[in-house]
Amino acid sequence: MYSYHSLSDIELSDLLWSGDSMAFTEVFNRYWDKMFLHALKMLEDEDEAKDLVQELFVSLWTKIKAGELHLQTNLSGYLYITTRNKVLNKIRQKKTRTAFEDALALYIDLNQFSVIEKINEKELAVALDAEIQNLPPKMREIFELSRKKHLSHKEIGLELNISDHTVKKQISNAIKIIRIKLGSIGGLLLILCFLFKR
Repeated sequence: MYSYHSLSDIELSDLLWSGDSMAFTEVFNRYWDKMFLHALKMLEDEDEAKDLVQELFVSLWTKIKAGELHLQTNLSGYLYITTRNKVLNKIRQKKTRTAFEDALALYIDLNQFSVIEKINEKELAVALDAEIQNLPPKMREIFELSRKKHLSHKEIGLELNISDHTVKKQISNAIKIIRIKLGSIGGLLLILCFLFKR
């Protein structure tokens, strides 16, 4: 019978990745506070940090039971990196949501709300996708990396081996082209694009 509390991370990892539920309980007890503080430093919100760490451990155990995770060389490294990635995704989603809400509020202020009620969201999405497909290939690739994968200008630049400035200019040009093609509702379509195409 193991004394799980006395096991090293390496020994604990071997048991954890093989699906040992007691090892998982020990990992949870050993790392929950550390992951919470790690998430809290970045999110600065206790409830969000707690929810995120809870999701981290639920996801970890689910993946282990499904056989999607195997022996890792560094348990703490895996947990820290996964927590960081989850935090970055949450921050990116919050920025996108905030940008949408701000833009939609502005649009409603500037336009008749009755017009928005008449717009069919599916038709908007179809029209938008058609215009995106008509963009020049490189511009379309950059725009979709920003729109679908929510990558930053720097991340897109690194992936495509181009400068941040080029990425920014290409996205700006794409938005201008789409607005011109779609006319007066172009601005709203771009907003909906980020909402419905996550």
